[in-house]
Amino acid sequence: MQSLKVSDYMNRQPVTFAPEMTIESAVTLLLQTGQRGGPVVDQQRNLVGFFSEQDCLATMLRDTYHNEQGATVADCMYQGGVLTVSANANITDLAQQMTNNRPKIYPVVDEHGQLVGVVTRTDILRAINEYLQCHHLAAMVRTSS
Repeated sequence: MQSLKVSDYMNRQPVTFAPEMTIESAVTLLLQTGQRGGPVVDQQRNLVGFFSEQDCLATMLRDTYHNEQGATVADCMYQGGVLTVSANANITDLAQQMTNNRPKIYPVVDEHGQLVGVVTRTDILRAINEYLQCHHLAAMVRTSS
């Protein structure tokens, strides 16, 4: 499985968020796309944070309680050390990281820190499943010959 690379399975056109987007707009985008979160990027596609359902829940509850609006993605996004992965990273290595309760979605960045895609646990499962099916089929062919 050493040849399986993140670039082969990542989403190259993920939903992204801008820091200045309103929470309402961002949540609408999450709901429309079925994503649980996504990278927050500036105008140069530099990763500046990560926005998730969990991050915005407290803000939305507070705003609902106080009958307010106006919070932005920047107000509730995760800005700390966002865990990222290189497009050339090995799927197996990333799968091992993901088993330790790490993020479910990793932004994929190039050598300049610019976003080039995202990879999810589902993408990793698909990669491993395809690998196992391919090798299982090859083993069956060898034994029947």
